[in-house]
Amino acid sequence: MNRQQMLDQLEQVHEWDIVIIGGGATGLGAAVDAASRSYKTLLVEQYDFAKGSSGRSTKLIHGGVRYLAQGNIKLVRESLRERGLLLKNAPHICHNIPFVLPSFRWWEKWYYGIGLKFYDLLSGKLSLGKTIILSKRSTQQLLPAVDPEKLRGAVLYHDGQFDDSRLAIALAQTAAEQAAAIINYCKLISITKTNSRISGVVICDTITGKNYTLNCKIVINATGVFTDMVMQLDDQLHKPMITVSQGIHIVVDKKLFPGNHAMIIPKTDDGRILFAVPWHDKVVIGTTDTPISEILIEPKPLAAEIDFIISHINRYLNTNIKHSDIRAVFAGLRPLIAVKGKKTTSFLPRDYTTVISTSGMITITGGKWTTYRTMGKAAVDKAVFAAKLPKRSCVTESLPLHGFSNDLIIDDSLSVYGSDAASIEQLMNEQPHLKEKLHPRLPYTKATVLWAIRYEMAMTIEDVLARRTRALFLDAKAAIDVAPVVAALMCEEMNKPKEWVGQQVKDFLQVADQYLIH
Repeated sequence: MNRQQMLDQLEQVHEWDIVIIGGGATGLGAAVDAASRSYKTLLVEQYDFAKGSSGRSTKLIHGGVRYLAQGNIKLVRESLRERGLLLKNAPHICHNIPFVLPSFRWWEKWYYGIGLKFYDLLSGKLSLGKTIILSKRSTQQLLPAVDPEKLRGAVLYHDGQFDDSRLAIALAQTAAEQAAAIINYCKLISITKTNSRISGVVICDTITGKNYTLNCKIVINATGVFTDMVMQLDDQLHKPMITVSQGIHIVVDKKLFPGNHAMIIPKTDDGRILFAVPWHDKVVIGTTDTPISEILIEPKPLAAEIDFIISHINRYLNTNIKHSDIRAVFAGLRPLIAVKGKKTTSFLPRDYTTVISTSGMITITGGKWTTYRTMGKAAVDKAVFAAKLPKRSCVTESLPLHGFSNDLIIDDSLSVYGSDAASIEQLMNEQPHLKEKLHPRLPYTKATVLWAIRYEMAMTIEDVLARRTRALFLDAKAAIDVAPVVAALMCEEMNKPKEWVGQQVKDFLQVADQYLIH
C-alpha cells in the first residue's frame, strides 16, 4: 500500500460507487467486500486503521460462550461459522487455541461441559476440536498457575485467537489488491447532497491539511463509537442510537501464567466472563464493562478496572499477580446498540444493525470482530440496493486475505506476516544491520519498522509500535525506550526534517503513558 498513490486517485476518479467512512473491522470488511465485487471503492479513516476499538479487543475470534448462556443462538451460530471461515482465509493471523474452564464445585464441569458440547455442535463442519471433561490432575497439567485448592476438574474446548490490528492491516492490503483506495489520516468534513440525496463528501488529509471534494453514489458509515456523530452530519435531528462501554485488559509475562492453554472464568461479580489468554509470548487478561459518557480516541483505563481484574484473576491463580507485574494496560470502547429498559452495558446485545437514512446513507454498527465479514456484506448489500448499483455476488466467504499461507510456524514472530515473512527475511539478509532487535524484551527487528513504512502505510511512531508491531500492547516501557530509534529510522526512510523526530517522540510518549501502571 502506498498512501500517495491512494491520494492521487482522489484527483483522478470522477465518481466513486461507494465511500466508506471508518477504518476499523467493519469498514475494512466492507471495503474488501465492495472492491472484490468490482465497485469503485474508497475508504477513509480519520486516524489509523484499527486505532480505535478494533485494535483493543481480547484477541479472540469466537462464537461467544456468554451469548450462548444468554440464549442468543443465532449470533453464536453465525459467529462460529465466521470463525471457521476466518481461520481458513487468514491462517497466518488466526489460529485455534484450546481453552480450559476450571470448575470448583462438583457439578460445574458437567453443567458447563454440556453447554460447551452444544457450542461445539453449533459449529458443525467448521469445528476446531472436541470438548472434553478433564480431571483435576489433567487440569493442573494444562493450567500450572491455577490454584489447586477446591479445584474439581475442568472443561476443555476450542476457540479462535488472532492479532486484531494485524488482521486490520491484512484487510486493508486485501482491499487495495482488489483496487480499492484505502487512506488513513483522512477525515470526513461534510456530506454533500443533491435533491436531498447524498451525492458526495468533503474529506481532509490531516497530514497535509488538504481538502478534497468527491462525488459518490452512496456512503457507508462504519465508524463504531463515532456512529452518531457521522449520522448527525447527515441529519442534524438524528437521535443517538449508540451506548458506549469500556473494557480494559492487562498484559503480564508468561511466567505468571505458563503453558499454551487459555483460561476462561464464566462469571465475574458484574456478570462478565474473565479471560487469561497467551498472546505473543505474553498473557492478556480481561475484560471489564464500564459505561462511558465521554468518547475518547485514547480511552483511559480506570484504577478501579485494573483492581477489578487483578483481584478477580488472583482468586483462581497461585502466582498472585501484582500491579508491578503489569507490562501494559489498554482500554477499548464498545459501540453497543441502546435498548430501552437495559441500563447495564454488560447485558446489552452484541448483534449489529444497519440503518438507511432518508438521504441514502448506510449506517452499520454494533457487532464484534468475529462477524466483521457478514457485517461488511450486509452494509454493501444495502448500499447496492439503495444506490441502485449493478448487482454482483459477494465473494469474501472464500477469499484468502493478504499474506495467506499454510506454510507457517505459529510461534515465529514473523508468522503474522504470512507470505510477506520471506520478503522481510530477505530484507534482513540483504542489510544485516536490520536484523537488530529493537529491544531485548520485544521480538521485533528494525526490518519490521521499514516494512511497515514501505508497504503498510505506517505514518507515525505510534502506527509502528502500536499496530504494525504490537510493542506498546506487549510492553509499554520497552516501546517507550525504543521510540527514538524507531523515529530515527522513520525520519530517514520518509525523508522527514530532523525536528519531526522530536515531535513524534513527544506525541508517542503522551499516548504510551496511559499504557503504563503508575
